[in-house]
Amino acid sequence: MPSAEILPFPVRAARSDEARLRAALAALDAALAEQREAIAEFRESLGQLGGAVAGLEASFEQYGATLTTTEADLHAARDAARRLEATADGWLAALSAPARGG
Repeated sequence: MPSAEILPFPVRAARSDEARLRAALAALDAALAEQREAIAEFRESLGQLGGAVAGLEASFEQYGATLTTTEADLHAARDAARRLEATADGWLAALSAPARGG
């Protein structure tokens, strides 16, 4: 049977309570710095979103104004078409009136 060598787990040097506290405080400082950076990026994103929403609102207002103008143009075209139709009906009636009388 082959012989086996048992490897011991590495033993860490015992740290003092003060060293562990320093390491924990350093990790906390790093976490707080990351959090400050994330909050700053979040605020920047909110600012960008606000700008995008304002741009979208302006676009909708412009679109609404365009629709209002288009509606007015369509009403004017409809009224003109009805006047033209009435004129054409009048002409047809005038043209067919002598034929009836003859």
